[in-house]
Amino acid sequence: MPIINRIAEYHEDMKTWRRYLHAHPELQFDCHNTAAFVAERLREFGVDEIHQGIAQTGIVAIINGQGDGPTIGLRADMDALPIIEAGSPEYKSTIDGKMHACGHDGHTTMLLGAARYLAETRNFKGRVALIFQPAEEGGGGAHVMVKEGIMDRFNISEVYGIHNGPNMPEGHILMRPGPMLAAADGFVITIAGKGGHGAMPHETIDPLPAMVGIYQAVQTISSRNIYALDSTVISITVMEAGKAFNVVPDAARLCGTFRTLQKSSRETVMRRFNEICENTASAYGCTANIEWTFGAPATVNHSEQTKFAAKVARDVAVGVDDNFDPLMGSEDFSYMLEERPGTYVFLGAGPGAGLHHPEYDFNDEISPVGASFFVKLVETSQPLSG
Repeated sequence: MPIINRIAEYHEDMKTWRRYLHAHPELQFDCHNTAAFVAERLREFGVDEIHQGIAQTGIVAIINGQGDGPTIGLRADMDALPIIEAGSPEYKSTIDGKMHACGHDGHTTMLLGAARYLAETRNFKGRVALIFQPAEEGGGGAHVMVKEGIMDRFNISEVYGIHNGPNMPEGHILMRPGPMLAAADGFVITIAGKGGHGAMPHETIDPLPAMVGIYQAVQTISSRNIYALDSTVISITVMEAGKAFNVVPDAARLCGTFRTLQKSSRETVMRRFNEICENTASAYGCTANIEWTFGAPATVNHSEQTKFAAKVARDVAVGVDDNFDPLMGSEDFSYMLEERPGTYVFLGAGPGAGLHHPEYDFNDEISPVGASFFVKLVETSQPLSG
């Protein structure tokens, strides 16, 4: 594997860092101990600036190169998930009900490895902004960091991120130009009728037929209102109505999520939801109200930066796929890509439990690959010569 030799020498240290972080998970913005650990390592490495308290517990650290040049941003997320860990590694979570089930402990470790090397060698012009972000798993930490002005404050010109990919080929780097991950939005539909005795339904306005009709009708949005090649997922995951076997309920409720890759698809889904809910409920004598929950927008990679990242990846990875099929999961790095050009890649972790699974564990063998990729992005985009 053509990783940077010096980074290969850090491998055992990187394992130690990652396993410490794995054993001490923190949620959303409450990443105080994680941020303190990161800041301590950065001071040991001799980075030039450490700016803490961004988005509560986020960090932006600066490493100066040799000579004037732009500032490239490298991002890692730090937070864990509210999951009880089912595996039993020696470094198992020490905090009940919390675990690093998405590999953010590994993402943080890869960026720390890159930081150590870049601070030692400084074989680049301009600056590197190391972005350690809280609250990717709910909370929109990337959005908060952007709103707090990190792109302008640190004069970041481009930004790059990595996510580990279980069950993707180990050591391979995968990406695509354009939409890489979906926008994630949620909804709660409340259907109001008139309750009454189950033996006298003619005296009620039963919300259940309207609920079933809405459930069936919204399934046609993807197949009949969206262009077939614009992937859209609509999942109703909760249906609630009534508690007693002999009572027609006053109201019914449906909850779920929808995922889209295109802004136009997002708009179409919402428009059709409004039309279907209003008209279907009315047909049964009911009313319907929709409460929307808007998550991160689609993660859209910039074409030029994706071509560049693929070229760099070929120098450090076992294999590169630069036309990877988009996934319908979401990632708040999208907010950073809305502010600056850049790209988001997956780093294959090989076989194992999937993300957000209680038996998941990050594969430490890929950490030097990710760190090497980060370094090569910097040295190739901002070379000392030329």
